[in-house]
Amino acid sequence: MKIAVGCDPNAHVAKEEAIEYIRKNGLGEITDFGSEDPIYANVAFQVAEAVVRGDYDRGLLFCGTGLGMSLAANKVKGAYAALLSDIYSAKRARLSNDANIGCLGAFTIGNKLREELIHAFLTCEFEPGCASQPKVDAMREYEERTKS
Repeated sequence: MKIAVGCDPNAHVAKEEAIEYIRKNGLGEITDFGSEDPIYANVAFQVAEAVVRGDYDRGLLFCGTGLGMSLAANKVKGAYAALLSDIYSAKRARLSNDANIGCLGAFTIGNKLREELIHAFLTCEFEPGCASQPKVDAMREYEERTKS
């Protein structure tokens, strides 16, 4: 799996710890989009665009809470960024919603939980034909209708 990661300067340490965890556990090949830009939206757009283009299978974004990154990434058509804060939601983001980007907080969750969230997000796959399929289809159809 190819994974694009990025963060703002506040989340640099969390991102580096996540990269180490992913590599140590063989969860994927990582490209780091950096952490120097204080305007987190710029990094979020870069990662989201790369995932939507198909250059990467998933994206992971980090900021203080993960909220700003998720808001920014979701501005990119075809990006489905989910805030990951509990294990059940991290799994459902993939299994039910086919999210392609996970967003995590550097200041809101500890390293161990962050690792568990990343593991859940990267190892779960969307279940085509599941009860959520019509909901995912409705989102994609709306997005298609409103493309500018």
